[in-house]
Amino acid sequence: MNYIDHLKWRYATKKFDASKKVSPDNLEKIKEAIQLSASSYGLQLYKVLIIEDPSIREQLKTASWGQDQITDASHLIVFCNYTHVEDAHVDYFLHRTASTHNVGLNNLSGYGDFMKGKINEMTALESFHWTARQTYLALGNLLSACAELKIDSCPMEGFEADTYNTILGLAEKGLNAAVVATIGYRSHEDHTQHRPKVRKPFGELFEAV
Repeated sequence: MNYIDHLKWRYATKKFDASKKVSPDNLEKIKEAIQLSASSYGLQLYKVLIIEDPSIREQLKTASWGQDQITDASHLIVFCNYTHVEDAHVDYFLHRTASTHNVGLNNLSGYGDFMKGKINEMTALESFHWTARQTYLALGNLLSACAELKIDSCPMEGFEADTYNTILGLAEKGLNAAVVATIGYRSHEDHTQHRPKVRKPFGELFEAV
């Protein structure tokens, strides 16, 4: 399987070659892979920011413990979860479903009520964590797509979310910076690329029940 070979090739790139950029065509493929990610109920309760502005990235680097990937990578991707889930989010999904499947909106009302009921059962904190987890599903698609395209990537949790939220004006949009990824091309100076992967063996990782 080429897919497995590509996963073996990828690693969390620590040093990017700042002179190399991801092509617009490949960036569109990565965006499509993110768009096709699985999400709970299919609601996609997140937004994905692609940060290219050098001045903004310099500010975000300070809020990312000074990690060079933030400024040296070709693109900085910020996955933002919605901080509050509203009935309007479900209604938007239902309208798109009705249009895409060419069915009457009234035929989806029962499913809509079910989703709203389950979501409204959550506390505010539970809802926040739920939407944040959805971003990791999208992140997984990005990492796999990059591996297929032989584009390097690094998922990152080492950043100050509140500072990101302030710099990017996310709070007033009902968003929160949940997880970050940098994409581009590895530097030959990144010695991490030569280290064998450290993973649990099958016998420890998997258990048949």
